[in-house]
Amino acid sequence: MAAIGDVRLLGAELERSYEAYVRGMLRFRVKQIVYAAFSLDEAVMGFAFPKEERAALVASEPHKFEMPSQSEMRFNWVHADLAALDPGEARELVVDAWRMVVPQKLSRAYDLHHPDGPG
Repeated sequence: MAAIGDVRLLGAELERSYEAYVRGMLRFRVKQIVYAAFSLDEAVMGFAFPKEERAALVASEPHKFEMPSQSEMRFNWVHADLAALDPGEARELVVDAWRMVVPQKLSRAYDLHHPDGPG
């Protein structure tokens, strides 16, 4: 069972990333691009994910993942039930979302410093 505390440090540790609060909800950003966000009750994590792959992700594990709201369908975005994820899986989703919004050289540099994945 993952919780916001399992991924919170990533918001500050990932290069060019920072935390922001919008209407009381925590969001992780690179510049003005949000790549992960949490519901007010911290039970749901929205994260960047390729549009063309999200239906397959949701279908593969509907107890963990759900499609975004209708207003978010135009974005590369999907939702996850944090309680259904293990902490490592939640960290991996956040890092993969971050990879979608940073230059490839930053993603490769992260891999060199974290060969075993997000810790």
